[in-house]
Amino acid sequence: MKGFLNKFMAFDLVLIAMMAALGVATKPIVVGLVHIITGPLFIPGGSFAGGFYMMWIVLGAGLIKKGGTATLIGLVQAIMVLAAGIYGSHGMVSLLTYTLPGVTVDLLLWVSRWEAGEKRAMFMGGIGANLCGVVLSNLIFFRLPLIPLVFSMSAGALSGALGGLLAWMLAHRLSKFNI
Repeated sequence: MKGFLNKFMAFDLVLIAMMAALGVATKPIVVGLVHIITGPLFIPGGSFAGGFYMMWIVLGAGLIKKGGTATLIGLVQAIMVLAAGIYGSHGMVSLLTYTLPGVTVDLLLWVSRWEAGEKRAMFMGGIGANLCGVVLSNLIFFRLPLIPLVFSMSAGALSGALGGLLAWMLAHRLSKFNI
């Protein structure tokens, strides 16, 4: 782990911690607002809200541009949630549900950076992170039937795409400040 962390500068680690904290802090706000819309439609709110709080994982990876950044952000989020004891009784499963979307973002950014521009990579990273979260939540908690699962995944893909584009817009604006 020490060799892995050596490639990150102190500023990178501060950004990673900040992105992880923003993701954890915005999750209950975004989910609460989205539940107002998705609740009457019987759609799990997290599937649509996820793209907007997982955006911080994609943004962190887009700003730092080093392999493993998104995974590290997800891992820090998981540790924060476990240490604080927030978000219900997910317990140790939080290590998976927070870290695996980061792993997905890292894989998608690594693959798509070679073929496409940064905008498309972050777009795909947002979709991948949120779809990973939707599938994990379904496997672990909800166990939805096929049709609601497909609907939930579609909402998750749309939300993830919007979150990825928002992350790209923020990264693009912040790049003007040499961050």
